[in-house]
Amino acid sequence: MARMLKKALTGIFNETEIQLLYGGFDVVGNIAVIKIPDSLMTKKRIIATTLLDKIKPVTTVLMQSTPVSGDFRTRHLELIGGEDKTTTEYREHGCIFKVDLATAYFSPRLSTERQRIAELVQPGETVVNLFAGVGAFSIIIAKKVPETRIYSVDINPEANQQAIENIRINKVNKNVIPILGDARNVVSQIEEKAERVLMPLPEKAAEYLDTAIKLLKTPYGVVHYYTHTYASRRENVFEDPTKEIKKNILKNRYSIVSKRIVREVGPRWYQVVLDLKIST
Repeated sequence: MARMLKKALTGIFNETEIQLLYGGFDVVGNIAVIKIPDSLMTKKRIIATTLLDKIKPVTTVLMQSTPVSGDFRTRHLELIGGEDKTTTEYREHGCIFKVDLATAYFSPRLSTERQRIAELVQPGETVVNLFAGVGAFSIIIAKKVPETRIYSVDINPEANQQAIENIRINKVNKNVIPILGDARNVVSQIEEKAERVLMPLPEKAAEYLDTAIKLLKTPYGVVHYYTHTYASRRENVFEDPTKEIKKNILKNRYSIVSKRIVREVGPRWYQVVLDLKIST
């Protein structure tokens, strides 16, 4: 995406200005979402016009004016060019997702991670996705490994409705079960223990780790633990997440099977995932 943005804006903006826009630019379906720093706010219409002209198939440009926040993980989006809409259709790994970017969280930057998780899942597994959003992780797993059952949980009613529609579109109704509610409160609706639990909500993973562990099968299961962390040096990026996990797993033996940087989310800030094998 950075290369696409640079190509579109070269000759219109200088290198410093383009660099300021790099970190906050995504294309979801035919909608471009961009964060614009205060220093370039007077040029937001020029940015929108350029993106509409240079980047296909973009027909709408939205400016993200607030961070993702709240239990529902939403953000304020301002139309700065093109069609007035926030709903689009996005394709990834052979799946189709209908997404309303104003009412549910979705990031195309997790595409590689979604594929990685799907490749780890084995036939016959039960998987619980505690923060499922519009269902992307769950549906991609179901398409790649049809012999699975995935419980897809989210507290946001709009995201849950979009997940239900996406489950229907991708014809995985038999093995993806959408559940609306807070992950802690819906455990009783999950009828079986899981080999694998996903926690793709970095802001609250530590808070819900005990819930994830309760869902695991005996004698052990895997938790994919996502968190945000600051590191002044990239080689130290896993130090704080490792301490965070140790602090929150008090009664169970565990090992870190693998760990990786999912993406950079700011200067020296990273989203990381640690795959934990936990004895129950």
